[in-house]
Amino acid sequence: MKRNLILVIILFTVIAAKAQQKVITLYNGPAPGSENWTWSETENDSNMYHAHTIYNVSKPTITVYPADEGVAPTGTAVIVCPGGGFQSLSIMQEGYAVVKWLQHKGITAFLLKYRLNHTIGHDPYKQENEERGSNVRGLEKAKVVPMAIADARQALTYVRQHAAEYGVLPDHIGIVGFSAGGTIAASCAYGYTPENKPNFVAPVYAYFPASMQTTPPDDAPPMFIAAASDDTFGLETHSSALYETWINSRHSAELHIYAKGGHGFGMNEQGLPSDSWKDRFSEWMTLQGYGKPLSDKKTKAMEQAENFANFQKWFDNLLHTDWPWLSKYADANTKVAPTAPGEKRVVFMGNSITENWAGMDTAFFKSNHYIGRGIGGQVSSQMLVRFREDVINLHPLAVVIEAGTNDIAENRGPVSLEDIFGNIVSMCELAKASGIKPIIGSVLPASEFGWHKGLNPAEKIKTLNAMLKEYAIKNHIVYVDYWSALVMDDKKGLKPELTLDGLVHPNLNGYKIMEPLVKKGIAETLARK
Repeated sequence: MKRNLILVIILFTVIAAKAQQKVITLYNGPAPGSENWTWSETENDSNMYHAHTIYNVSKPTITVYPADEGVAPTGTAVIVCPGGGFQSLSIMQEGYAVVKWLQHKGITAFLLKYRLNHTIGHDPYKQENEERGSNVRGLEKAKVVPMAIADARQALTYVRQHAAEYGVLPDHIGIVGFSAGGTIAASCAYGYTPENKPNFVAPVYAYFPASMQTTPPDDAPPMFIAAASDDTFGLETHSSALYETWINSRHSAELHIYAKGGHGFGMNEQGLPSDSWKDRFSEWMTLQGYGKPLSDKKTKAMEQAENFANFQKWFDNLLHTDWPWLSKYADANTKVAPTAPGEKRVVFMGNSITENWAGMDTAFFKSNHYIGRGIGGQVSSQMLVRFREDVINLHPLAVVIEAGTNDIAENRGPVSLEDIFGNIVSMCELAKASGIKPIIGSVLPASEFGWHKGLNPAEKIKTLNAMLKEYAIKNHIVYVDYWSALVMDDKKGLKPELTLDGLVHPNLNGYKIMEPLVKKGIAETLARK
């Protein structure tokens, strides 16, 4: 009776709060791998156990549950993955009740609805029982489990990218999962990227056999593990083995195996020691630094992150209202005086490398009648759109085109080298058609992009530079080789002593090396008939 009353209270609390919750769809368009799924998500208790559940999830989402306003914020976020054998979601005791508990702890919770096996009819439990152990069940599960794990990784990425928006620190993002949800949570502790790495992981009575317990990464996150020794499916052995895997690899882990509790105890109050797992989890998070109220230092970090997030929102809105950012130099362009007799005006068209250059060495630009028209973050297609306003209409004798870095960094999504090359060629052709002599600058060396890691850009940069150099030679255009002057001995990255950020952007010393190279290229260009 007590348990039923608690369930009713939770259910009504959830129904009352649902209208206020923000639901985020994890993918733009159909989720990869399930594009043809047409069934609709359903939530009810019309099943053999009369258990409140969700099934037929084909469009994965996360629902945001902000930390309670009356509780000191921790800056921590936890993604909650209910279990259900990948057939359904045990949404009450492993979902709604968990996020409510986290909110009371000053933690922002994100309830994950991940993709599930298709339920035919309205009873996922009946179908699961009938198919358990069958080849059909095994094949379907083999397909859906990687999709569910991908959904969790996508959720981690989203929360990290929008951390400031939700009052969360980007290095305080964890994941907790129950049973099948524990499979997902534990899997996220392997094979992650910087964008989707969980800062802590909590698999609770998880299905995670030895075959899934490969060698943990060197920087594996700390792990909290809980189960009961009378688990109906014997999954306590998976939990203890996972703990040993983590400890033997000298990573932080805490294990609780309760004598009784069964499988699926979740937030149930059974009058057993297993009821206290959540208290141990809270203590463990506090010990790890994720359950403590924010310090002044962390609050300042969040304020900085919030300021950046506000700028990012403004910038994202700009992409919808002024994609090429024609307004950036609109006022400055109107103030550019007509070309004076004998003036050898040159415009530098580019991205942040060009923009920083004009701002960092103003004397170089002013004394040589150079005009900087770089915009940070831009790709070559954006430069091509604003080429008339920011180059042709200023009537220079020549234009120095520096583009390609942000294309390779996928700032506006993946793009082929051929398309990047084509955009730069189009700018050259527009310049020549307008009586302006083009100069092509090489893409600067980079072994990594700090804002989009893991792309391994060095070889693409070398290939694009080779394409640009060949085009320049064939078309009698000067090619300025910054790359050779700035690259490290490994022929990949920018020399660290010449960088502002250690990766991509030159410092003043770097620009001082580039300046005589481009001046020579400009002089050669202007001397040509």
